[in-house]
Amino acid sequence: MQYGEMQKILSEHGQLHVLKWWDELDEAGRTQLAKQIGQIDWELLSLVHKEAEADRGEILPIDGLDLGEIAERREEFFSLGSSAVREGKVAAVMLAGGQGTRLGSDAPKGTFDIGLTKPLYIFEQLIRNLEDVVRTCGAYVPLFIMTSEANDAETQAFFREHAFFGYPEREIFFFRQEMAPAVDLNGKLLMSAKDSLALSPNGNGGWYASLMRAGLVAEAEKRGIEWFNVFAVDNVLQRMADPVFLGATIASGLATGAKYVRKAYPEERVGVLCLEDGLPGVIEYYELDRKMAELRDQAGRLVYAYGVTLNYLFRADILRSIAEKRLPVHIAKKKVPCLNADGVLVEPETENGCKFETLILDMIRCAGSCLPFEVEREREFAPIKNRTGTDSVDTARVLLEKNGVKL
Repeated sequence: MQYGEMQKILSEHGQLHVLKWWDELDEAGRTQLAKQIGQIDWELLSLVHKEAEADRGEILPIDGLDLGEIAERREEFFSLGSSAVREGKVAAVMLAGGQGTRLGSDAPKGTFDIGLTKPLYIFEQLIRNLEDVVRTCGAYVPLFIMTSEANDAETQAFFREHAFFGYPEREIFFFRQEMAPAVDLNGKLLMSAKDSLALSPNGNGGWYASLMRAGLVAEAEKRGIEWFNVFAVDNVLQRMADPVFLGATIASGLATGAKYVRKAYPEERVGVLCLEDGLPGVIEYYELDRKMAELRDQAGRLVYAYGVTLNYLFRADILRSIAEKRLPVHIAKKKVPCLNADGVLVEPETENGCKFETLILDMIRCAGSCLPFEVEREREFAPIKNRTGTDSVDTARVLLEKNGVKL
């Protein structure tokens, strides 16, 4: 993009300040900034002035499969799901764009060592979980790993350094999550350097668009992939490409599936699957009033109890139709490091900007239907969010050992 063209576009949108330090930049810096300006989604930025999000619609419970029902139909589900795996119809998608900051590490979160007597990395444990399916079904599952600009090179180098933990390199594909620019509270673009906009990942709802941009949707179609199992990097006990979960979702005829753990008590801080105005969605714990949170069925179980684990199945044809629409954009006020008027990078003490994110939960809603599928908390839910305390390295280690993993 030529300077005059950039100047015209930025002037039309009231963003000429982005070129303030243009004359100080070398050729590489000018090329980088021009590229970023050319990629700006101006419709997205206009949303900063939109009205506040509407109140929630009518919330009702959603029907799902509990552990008892799954056990009764396990053979049926396993047969359907294992056939789909053997026929190459399922792919796994790992969301791994984050750093291990809350674990005291600047490296990609998946590189964190959770071993005690030997090294055991988060990435390694997840590969081991996937290999269980490979052994059971007799077929490899392609694994797409979403990284970020901040950790892509380091993540790929880590996998190569460890020989992909024994998983075939031909079955692992890396792709970067798309970035979105941050703006100040008045909608002005923020700069992280004189040659760079302040960019941040566009939310976990951007995984499919990022996969498509990387050319990997075409790769999946060539392979005959019909289902994508999307999961987060930080739950070291989760089972991906689980043939029973896959089979149950296929048998349901629904567009998506979601693994859930049953809430332990009404006040537990976890989002729950439900219906909102007849469509599947997630309501956050703080959006449930006390009456709803404590409501129980005839068996004495909590009605709003399907706690999400970020392990979802999406039918490929549904994803293609979702990609033709714009997902709802959520605007989050954040503390965004940025250049001040003097070109000095500052760390704000209060919220100074807005980030634009799309959420995978909105993809579930756009799909129109979802099968909640219960899993045992102690067998499939060991999130690592913190260094110590709740949902930490410590609690995950305890659960891993309970499940026979040698640390």
